[in-house]
Amino acid sequence: MKNFFNHKILDSRKELGMVKTLLLGFQHVFAMFGATVLVPLLTGLSVSVTLFCAGIATLWFHFITKGKVPIFLGSSFAFLAAFATIAHGDPELLPYATGGIVCSGAIYVILATFIHIFGAKKVMRLFPPVVTGPIIVLIGINLSTSALDNILINQAEYPYAFVISVFAILTIIACNIWGKGMVRILPILIGIIAAYVFAVFWGMLGLAPKIDFSALLVHNSSKIPGSINIGNAYVAIPPFHLPKFRIDAIIVFAVVALAAVIEHIGDIAAIGGTVGKNFIKNPGLTRTLLGDGIGTSLAGLIGGPANTTYSENTGVVALTGVYDPFVLRVAAVIAIILSFLPFVDNLISTIPGEIIGGISFVVYGLISAVGLRTLVENKVNFNTMRNVIIAALILVSGIAFNYKHIAVSVGNITLEFGGLACAAIFGIVLNAVLPGQDYSFDDKNEPSIIELLDKE
Repeated sequence: MKNFFNHKILDSRKELGMVKTLLLGFQHVFAMFGATVLVPLLTGLSVSVTLFCAGIATLWFHFITKGKVPIFLGSSFAFLAAFATIAHGDPELLPYATGGIVCSGAIYVILATFIHIFGAKKVMRLFPPVVTGPIIVLIGINLSTSALDNILINQAEYPYAFVISVFAILTIIACNIWGKGMVRILPILIGIIAAYVFAVFWGMLGLAPKIDFSALLVHNSSKIPGSINIGNAYVAIPPFHLPKFRIDAIIVFAVVALAAVIEHIGDIAAIGGTVGKNFIKNPGLTRTLLGDGIGTSLAGLIGGPANTTYSENTGVVALTGVYDPFVLRVAAVIAIILSFLPFVDNLISTIPGEIIGGISFVVYGLISAVGLRTLVENKVNFNTMRNVIIAALILVSGIAFNYKHIAVSVGNITLEFGGLACAAIFGIVLNAVLPGQDYSFDDKNEPSIIELLDKE
């Protein structure tokens, strides 16, 4: 059986053609859609604005990184606690939260400037494979609970509804292992379509909720104060709104941004490990941080959530073996178009949670697998207790504090740090203070990120 990590397509237009490339773009849209729209659903922001911001931010990211990194920028979960702290679910306060997002993007820009001045090598010594590998593993693990929640979303009333998720998972596995041609390249899209048809049948048998197609006729509009919403039931301009600024919101979102930078570096390392390229060196952290940070600030300026480099799409890249960044730009354009089409928004919203859960179950697992691959390929030595302790505390703290956040009070503001942020802090500090830092490799091993930076 051919290992999917060795299956590489670097130029989709040349090797597959535009029609197949377009289908691949749609697959990435489906992969990011569930997580991307969940943030506005939880915060009260507009789904349409969120899709528009994701598309624009992705195109900007590809422009500033010279089109080299196959990354999609979607809405970030890291800032959910900040939204809760500032807005409290009140639409009147959402503009202050998006003002905080504008300022959080500026943190990325400041850090990118320091990297440009002092060099990425000094920064990356804080993030060797023994730190980044377990953090990437955690990204997938911590996302897995949301996948399981979707799988069991109707378990109380429909005990056999989870079969839809199993069907989706088995379809993806079958397409990837036994499929040929486009079937092998489009396992997620095929899995969604096949599972959707199965869900209709399962609902007719009374074993799962029936899909409510009447939702296709509903035109949703935002109630955010100051928003602009012009359109009809077929085409509508997303309800953009301008940010407002308040010092407490700026502080809260700026602190969260510092933690989100760790996630950014982990995601860049993950996609680099997936495609076998050192994106931290070329195009460099300066450009990737500018792409992510300015993309986030642009989103905040028009009423969207903070963006982040999306691990979901990294999982799709790993699964399909299509490493061409052009496919992600196609997905970005599709997301922008979808933001103007309420019907498409409503159609995608009819996809049962069980299907989203099944798809996510596979994709999130692949993200963790990339983290393990980072440890293996960089020959991290776990015969030394130093590396064992660092990896162990990263994993344990990342999982534990994901369920019970650390709360820090600053005046009247309470800041919460989740599992990924706590794990990153522990990993960086332990790596810096524990003796025995040794990342040298013999000639038979692939060079580490640190060694590649040393050759600049």
